[in-house]
Amino acid sequence: MKTGGWRAGALLPILAALAAPALAQDDRMTPIATPSQQDAIALGTGALPNAPIGESWHRQYGSRFARNVTQATLTPFLPDPARATGAAVIVAPGGGFRTLSMDNEGYDVARALAARGVAAFVLKYRLNQTPADMPAFAASMAAMFSGTARPPRQTPQEQLAGLRPQIADARAAFALVRARATSWRVDPARVGMIGFSAGAMLTLATELAGEDARPAFIAAIYGPLAPVSVPADAPPLFVALAADDPFFGNGGFGLIESWRAAKRPVEFHLFEQGGHGFGMYPKPTTSTGWFEAFARWLRMHGWAKDIG
Repeated sequence: MKTGGWRAGALLPILAALAAPALAQDDRMTPIATPSQQDAIALGTGALPNAPIGESWHRQYGSRFARNVTQATLTPFLPDPARATGAAVIVAPGGGFRTLSMDNEGYDVARALAARGVAAFVLKYRLNQTPADMPAFAASMAAMFSGTARPPRQTPQEQLAGLRPQIADARAAFALVRARATSWRVDPARVGMIGFSAGAMLTLATELAGEDARPAFIAAIYGPLAPVSVPADAPPLFVALAADDPFFGNGGFGLIESWRAAKRPVEFHLFEQGGHGFGMYPKPTTSTGWFEAFARWLRMHGWAKDIG
């Protein structure tokens, strides 16, 4: 499928939490024990090929991050049955496909959705390998930000092919939620997806190339906004971005224009300030209000409820 000017490689240098200036005093990456994740369900997409380094976790900005994920999982956060709307959301954290912001862009988002009657499922998708020890990992990230490790330019088809493992993980997540729809009180036709930074890119790729995934709605939070070829039956789209985002704040709004040109529903929030990676972090900028705006959008479409 054609993807216009959308560039998958544009997100490779992104680590979502690196732009959290309000929490800069806690920016050190500190290794932590891998949590038990007893509620996580293996998606069965297999081990990432040629990935000998095992999964590890660290803490930064007061949140937990996973890296070197080689086996994809899905963690459910189900609402009170009395409040369940039947809608569900696959939540895809960001981190440049090198790490995943599991709290700020995963578990915290899922809990907030469940409180509004929406079943939420955090997708821990497979990642590109990084050095096992923390100093080497930090050095690799520094090299990436300096531009010395920038990947070669690829065609849109090559870029989508490079996301094949992650798209497979997203498809498996949709399939699992729909297979267990009855026990999880989910309407199979009302399963959407929200992603942050690299997760936003994966969300868009799932819509464009995810075949049977077919999200009922999608949300891209501080992801790339390059134009795409929009399917005639594209789902409603919610987008949030800060104007001072150092990665995507000056890249134009082609994605929004593409959705509007296709006459498909789209809502776009451009916040004056917020940087990149604000997620569920409380900040003094209006970008902190993105989640309530998203919740209102879900309520407008009948997918969520007010907290009562």
